[in-house]
Amino acid sequence: MASTTPLLGTELVDCARANAKQGIETAAYQCGYGNDLNKFAHELRQACEEMNLQVKELTELITDQDLILQIGTGEVVAPDTASEL
Repeated sequence: MASTTPLLGTELVDCARANAKQGIETAAYQCGYGNDLNKFAHELRQACEEMNLQVKELTELITDQDLILQIGTGEVVAPDTASEL
């Protein structure tokens, strides 16, 4: 669900990170900036600087943990019933 007001600080970084894979337009919209990509990028850069994060592109917010979680959504191998092992 998109924020009704523009996010700032750690909330902005968290939201941008969660939506980074979908691209800057989606991330800006979800973070409450609508189509104002310049304002979104400026505020995100400022929030990252305040958190001592050196980020030049939105995709740099995607962590290895995010990639592992995405890869880990494979097939579950389990017995057909509780009595079968």
